[in-house]
Amino acid sequence: MLEAIDKYAGGVFNPDDVRILVAAFDDASQSLLASGITFESDRESNALPDTLAKYIIEQARHGERDQHRLRDGALLQYAQSNLKSKPRK
Repeated sequence: MLEAIDKYAGGVFNPDDVRILVAAFDDASQSLLASGITFESDRESNALPDTLAKYIIEQARHGERDQHRLRDGALLQYAQSNLKSKPRK
């Protein structure tokens, strides 16, 4: 997550903000792993951290600092993006 903050945020967050973002990211990642999520490919698995981080950083840029709302929003965004990208069988 710290790499993503450097990559996408350009140093706009103070240390307290960074702690909140990292905690939200960790919570979202752990929630997904605890859910038993499976990935269809390595590409999908490798994209997960970047997807979560981008959402959390973007919302924080707009002023959100609530760790739980950041986590929940990242999980919702991830679920919605997967629904859009998966073909129906």
